[in-house]
Amino acid sequence: MVDDLKLGLIGYGLRARSLSKVAHRPGEGSRITAVFDIDPDAGGQAPGELGDGVAVHNSLAGLLDDRIDAVLVASPDHLHEEHATAALDAGLTVYLEKPMAVTVEGCDQILAAARQSEGRLYLGHNMRHMPFVQEMKRLIDSGAIGEPKLAWCRHFVGHGGDFYFRDWHAERRATTGLLLQKGAHDIDVLHWLMGGYSEEVTAMGDLMVYGANPRRPAGDPGVPWRLDEEPLSTWPPSKLTELNPVVDVEDASMVLMGLDNGTLASYQQCHFTPDYWRSYTIIGTEGRIENLGDVAEGTVVNLWNQRHYGYAPADRVFPVHPEPGGHGGADERIMREFIRYASSGGPIETSPLAARNAVAAACAATASVRDGGAPKRVAPATDQDLAFFQR
Repeated sequence: MVDDLKLGLIGYGLRARSLSKVAHRPGEGSRITAVFDIDPDAGGQAPGELGDGVAVHNSLAGLLDDRIDAVLVASPDHLHEEHATAALDAGLTVYLEKPMAVTVEGCDQILAAARQSEGRLYLGHNMRHMPFVQEMKRLIDSGAIGEPKLAWCRHFVGHGGDFYFRDWHAERRATTGLLLQKGAHDIDVLHWLMGGYSEEVTAMGDLMVYGANPRRPAGDPGVPWRLDEEPLSTWPPSKLTELNPVVDVEDASMVLMGLDNGTLASYQQCHFTPDYWRSYTIIGTEGRIENLGDVAEGTVVNLWNQRHYGYAPADRVFPVHPEPGGHGGADERIMREFIRYASSGGPIETSPLAARNAVAAACAATASVRDGGAPKRVAPATDQDLAFFQR
């Protein structure tokens, strides 16, 4: 009989509630024993949902001093640096939600804290655990398309207005931009599938639709949305009202990336499309793969590895079977891996260095958007971080 890993949870809204469902498994290896949220009303809901044994703290220091084994950082993005570095400095194993931080400097501070504490830092890039992404990775690694050379991701964010323009996600101060906040997932996956990191980017984007929608008055918090509830699904996007008082991020963006291994990738994001899913295409020297669907049953990865004139059905079709739970079972998979890693170490699918480089590429791309599409170099990781996190 193994004692449960005692987890602290920083943040108790949005993504945190989804994490709590897969992390709080009393008697099965892990349990959440302490919660802290900067909003006391949010944190106060934890005992009713997780059990009376959960302590609610009114300070970060109180949570970190509560004899926990590891901590899940699921606070708003602009607080990741503060909360993750404090937890690492306290000697705790850290699960840090993506994006790692909202600036490259913030990421590098977190990496430095992990180095100095020799702590275990795990990044919540759960897309690496999505079944369709893992199938694409398997096909690439098996040589099914030869050597990968080109990639693109089209990201249709169908509920963008309902989710990302009603609260702090709509503000640069809290996110840098949605190209970072939402796109860090996909940039990380593109890097992973292509086997390299972006070193130069150019991008264009704009606030094309939601710039004219009515806002709430300053100081009005509105009704918070939750990931475990259905969105408002207002349609068309022009009818969406009560947006966040400040909306200064882009609702559409397109990025071109030159990777350090000579490959090319692109990422396109739209927050006012009617559908909500991701489409990846990877082209190699001997074929291409493309997913149809992502987290729903019926998802497939198509492979073309013969010559065709015009459109042709795939030469081979690989069915993907999403598992129960959030993000096609990826939430369950990533939390199982984290609990094992926090308990006993071992190999992991995610990477602090890769998470940092996804943020760096997104920051450079956002800067390019706001500078008329001017090419931007992506800030590389330090030699110290390379040596520590690649070992």
